[in-house]
Amino acid sequence: MAHDPEIAERLRALLAGQDGLTEKRMFGGVAFLLDGHLTVTASGRGGLMVRVAPAREDQLLERPGVEPMVMRGRPMRGWLHVEGELDDATLRSWVDEGVSYVRSLPPK
Repeated sequence: MAHDPEIAERLRALLAGQDGLTEKRMFGGVAFLLDGHLTVTASGRGGLMVRVAPAREDQLLERPGVEPMVMRGRPMRGWLHVEGELDDATLRSWVDEGVSYVRSLPPK
C-alpha cells in the first residue's frame, strides 16, 4: 500500500512554518523531520506513523485506531501507527504529539 497523498498534504500544511522542517520519502511514505528528528509520516501502510513520548505511549494506545508501530516484527517504543478517521482535529492532535516530543530532544 502506498501513502495517502492527501494526508501528506494535510501534514505539510499543519507543519508549515516549523523551524528546522525537512521532508523525505521514507518507509514507502512521506516523512516530516524537525531538526533532523523524524516526527510524523504519511505512512506507506496507510494512515500515520507518529513519534511520541514513550511515557505517553500506553495512554495514547487507548485512542481508536492506534497500535504500536512494528518494524521487521519488532515493536518500536515511542512510535505509533494511527489509522481510521483523521478529521482535522484528530490529525492536529497527532501532529501536536509528535512535535511536542521531538521539540524536547536536542537537535541532531
